[in-house]
Amino acid sequence: MNSVILGLNIVATPIGNLEDISERAINTIKESDYIICENPKHSLKLLNNLGIKKKLLALHDYNEELLINKIKYDLGKKIITLISDAGSPLISDPGYKLVRYCIENNVKITSVPGPSSVISGLQLSGLPLNEFSFVGFLPKTKKQIYDFLKKVNDRNETVVFFVSSHKVLLCLEIMSTTIDKRKISVLKEMTKINEKVFRGLIKEVHREVQKNKANIKGEFVFVVEGQTKQDTISNELFERRGEIKKLLSKFSLTEVVEIVHKLTGIRKNKVYKWVLDLKK
Repeated sequence: MNSVILGLNIVATPIGNLEDISERAINTIKESDYIICENPKHSLKLLNNLGIKKKLLALHDYNEELLINKIKYDLGKKIITLISDAGSPLISDPGYKLVRYCIENNVKITSVPGPSSVISGLQLSGLPLNEFSFVGFLPKTKKQIYDFLKKVNDRNETVVFFVSSHKVLLCLEIMSTTIDKRKISVLKEMTKINEKVFRGLIKEVHREVQKNKANIKGEFVFVVEGQTKQDTISNELFERRGEIKKLLSKFSLTEVVEIVHKLTGIRKNKVYKWVLDLKK
């Protein structure tokens, strides 16, 4: 069955291991009139490996509208393929405006599914997968990273994001101070010969990664356990620590527990343990 369409074919490519490309993906690339990609030099390596020669057009956030204007008369009349440097296109990669243009102009679109570092990372993490969020790339500045990780800390579901090699240790260091005690998986060079997974509590993983400089080379996916109900309770009490300290200066421990219980609805035994630790 020929599943290649006149229109836009969104094709997933290997994230490392070149054997991870489907027969359908190869056929689509072969039959394409031309291919839209991020980095033609990078994509040329894949095409050379497959023994395929095709015209390559570069797509970036800054030139997406220009490219659409250049190819708009071909859309729907030619077989056009969109690929990324690795994995499934559009996941923190350019292409959104192109897809929207096709939808708005009734140009047929199809997806040729395949490798995804987000899904592979989740599968190898050992963390709950019933609910998860992908939140893109770790930002650039230290302040932005702090703000980003504070938001990750507040999520109840498993969270996935990408980290560049030169920010891995900084990210883990900041996570140790901004994220509650919970599990994390750091995945390095998935599907490649140097694939490695670090699993454990954040501080444990931080110590393990630091042991060897080779541990911070390559491409990284971070998968973070969502906060538990206990984390949520601790966070609420932590936010009220100033008020609780003032109460402790005026009332007995038992009275403070009663007041906080009525204010928050949190069970007294949990409030008692937390307030006792704060008092100590």
